[in-house]
Amino acid sequence: MPEYKLTGRARRIIGISSRYQARNPEALTDDLIDDINNMTITAREARKVLCPSRNVITHTFVIPVTDGAITGYYFFNPRFSELAGVIPLIIFCHGGGWVFGNMDFYSIFLRHLAEATGSSILLIDYRLAPKHKFPTAVEDCYDALLWACEGAKYWKADPDRIFIAGDSAGGALATVTAMLARDRKGPQLAGQILLYPITDCRLRTQSMTEYKDSPMLNENMLSFYVKNYAREPKDILSPMFSPLLSPDLSRLPPALIVSAEIDPLSDDGVLYGKALNEAGTKASCLIAKGALHGFMPYRHAVGRKETENAIKQFLAGRSVESIQLYDR
Repeated sequence: MPEYKLTGRARRIIGISSRYQARNPEALTDDLIDDINNMTITAREARKVLCPSRNVITHTFVIPVTDGAITGYYFFNPRFSELAGVIPLIIFCHGGGWVFGNMDFYSIFLRHLAEATGSSILLIDYRLAPKHKFPTAVEDCYDALLWACEGAKYWKADPDRIFIAGDSAGGALATVTAMLARDRKGPQLAGQILLYPITDCRLRTQSMTEYKDSPMLNENMLSFYVKNYAREPKDILSPMFSPLLSPDLSRLPPALIVSAEIDPLSDDGVLYGKALNEAGTKASCLIAKGALHGFMPYRHAVGRKETENAIKQFLAGRSVESIQLYDR
């Protein structure tokens, strides 16, 4: 097994991550899951570990979905609209293994990402497992996409630059939402932004074996997430659960995929990018060297600045084949 040499900064990152997701899934109860999802991040934690932004405004919306309603959090800096007229819109499906979703944590992250990329972002607070099993989260994200595309004209969002995005399990939700938009003749998306996504829930890749005990995400956690999201074991073979298993990956929006090197899901991004290209969909999977799973929200994380620059290039219209990771 590889040895992980962690700096003091990396240990602080893992420390705050441990507070907002399960490090010991066997000890979890429904009440503890709710407590984690509703924890508040202190101002000190935000300043020291995360990337807070003071210039981004938040609006909260109620989004109608099948059999209920969910919340959407919209982040934007009015200055960008004033300067450019219209700006890109990113519809974001959060990670957390379909089980976790701390809106305080993700709001801080996405407020910063909106500022860093000059975009507006809608965070979808979809319904979580184990109370809401597959495919509830997928359908919530698709319903939110339809709702957001209708509302984009009121937000000064560029209708030709609407992107679907997500991290980890949210990356799977994002790309499946793009598939549903294709199959159901839904909105035309400009692209997909998939950050260290899970795409094959059979959990059999080489990186899964090599990094099964990695600091930010391990095999036990992934097995717990998959088990709690699935209604029955065969669900993991559905393309709406494991998008890599889809028989048709053609005619999808271009995909910018960023995988972390030290991550059991590293190969999920690589293999999915390859499968998209083989099906005729433009895709590129970039590897953030030395990065851990879930690195994007953290101020000092390896790979964050490079990935933000790659997203900026993609939003500006650069083809995925020519985008590279660089920190300048």
